[in-house]
Amino acid sequence: MRFQLSKPTNNKQRRNMETQGKVITCKAAVAWGAGEPLVMEDVKVDPPQRLEVRLRILFTSICHTDLSAWKGENEAQRAYPRILGHEAAGIVESVGEGVEELKAGDHVLPIFTGECGECRVCKRDGANLCERFRVDPMKKVMVTDGKTRFFTSKDNKPIYHFLNTSTFSEYTVIDSACVLKVDPLFPLEKISLLSCGVSTGVGAAWNVADIQPASTVAIFGLGAVGLAVAEGARARGASKIIGIDINPDKFQLGREAGISEFINPKESDKAVHERVMEIIEGGVEYSFECAGSIEALREAFLSTNSGVGVTVMLGVHASPQLLPIHPMELFQGRSITASVFGGFKPKTQLPFFITQCLQGLLNLDLFISHQLPFHDINEAMQLLHQGKALRCLLHL
Repeated sequence: MRFQLSKPTNNKQRRNMETQGKVITCKAAVAWGAGEPLVMEDVKVDPPQRLEVRLRILFTSICHTDLSAWKGENEAQRAYPRILGHEAAGIVESVGEGVEELKAGDHVLPIFTGECGECRVCKRDGANLCERFRVDPMKKVMVTDGKTRFFTSKDNKPIYHFLNTSTFSEYTVIDSACVLKVDPLFPLEKISLLSCGVSTGVGAAWNVADIQPASTVAIFGLGAVGLAVAEGARARGASKIIGIDINPDKFQLGREAGISEFINPKESDKAVHERVMEIIEGGVEYSFECAGSIEALREAFLSTNSGVGVTVMLGVHASPQLLPIHPMELFQGRSITASVFGGFKPKTQLPFFITQCLQGLLNLDLFISHQLPFHDINEAMQLLHQGKALRCLLHL
């Protein structure tokens, strides 16, 4: 796959020098209530405080996590007004006190789950949920002082943050532990996908499930994350990948991602796991739940082989929900786990993965189904909500 080099940013760097240390007024898409259309309005963005970075967002897209938060599916996580968004790419406008690894003009990815590099989680192999900067959907203010950096332009009312990032804004303030510097020659519009969905899916296949060559895989939900799992499974040499989705329009993209067998649950009264067993005798070695459905999670678990089956949960589930598994079923040799950001440590492991993608290991173009200007964000939300888009890349 071919990439165009990013354009020089000299003009942007000059503008950065004019705004450093000052409040910036810019456009943002603000959520004022569950399910209400996002309001494109002027907001004030404060300068970064200690160990914080202010970014100019150039590209952002909408993930199902954003969609879930916009709908207000988890009542305890509701907070308004709020700026959603977490999959993006941009340029550093300014840095706060104590930030040494970043400077104005750097090309970066905001990452919704951070890496401080000092806590016991960051120092442990195989763990990626930093004790201080891990993803937390309940968090709505900055770590430094417990306050917001966003305010309404009319009455200076605080606007809450989302998933450490809040990228549905032309400018945002983020903890430096949640910002990854990338090569300025890398195409930001492409690698913005690696700040969430693609990394989550591929990493689940590689880091969490550790798919082995010639193994079999079932993927429940063929959105961007599900297709990323398929790409990861294909890269690992899986012998057969089964895709399950109620939307047959997704099957063609599934074929491009390496899926060879498809199941539409609506086409038969037979349970999905029974149909998987008809394709793979005894069940698959690995299954991935990417739909945010308790029923899909149950079927994914039962689709795996009794003895070696591994199920990885990736979907965002509404609350309150409990695992649809009896404890005694775990004695049958099947296991279940969940994954955040594909198990990647964002600062120490993601750079190599980005390089692998740009060398052609994965087809990033597959995931960008639509591109729209930022002011059409509500149209982009509806495209995803209606199942018509994988990723709609918004240009700010």
